[in-house]
Amino acid sequence: MTNMEIEMDPKKTVDFVIEGIQEKKGKQIVVLDLNKIENIACKYFVICHGTSKPHVEAIAESIEDLVREKAQDKPINKEGRENAEWILIDYFDIVIHVFQEPVRKFYKLEELWADAEIQNIADLD
Repeated sequence: MTNMEIEMDPKKTVDFVIEGIQEKKGKQIVVLDLNKIENIACKYFVICHGTSKPHVEAIAESIEDLVREKAQDKPINKEGRENAEWILIDYFDIVIHVFQEPVRKFYKLEELWADAEIQNIADLD
């Protein structure tokens, strides 16, 4: 069996996502564990924000680089790179939302999924 045939535990991949966000000093990381919610397409949401378009782009790129390197995985879909107000990276079991702060405050995804188990990750300033 090759490395590509070994399925990575989604929780371990979430750890790599968090590491990628922290490498670029992403803000207010929140992990929503959706495993106990019925009829949901993924297992985890990871939400964070950056302070500018270049910051959001750098965070998204860091996530993809780390997950590719450490989990040998690539996203099945990516959206939002054009304006980088909200970049969505979909790894099937894990969906990452990287916002600019005003857009994050407007959509309030954490509140929409309030029935999920919520883990707040401390900023590394």
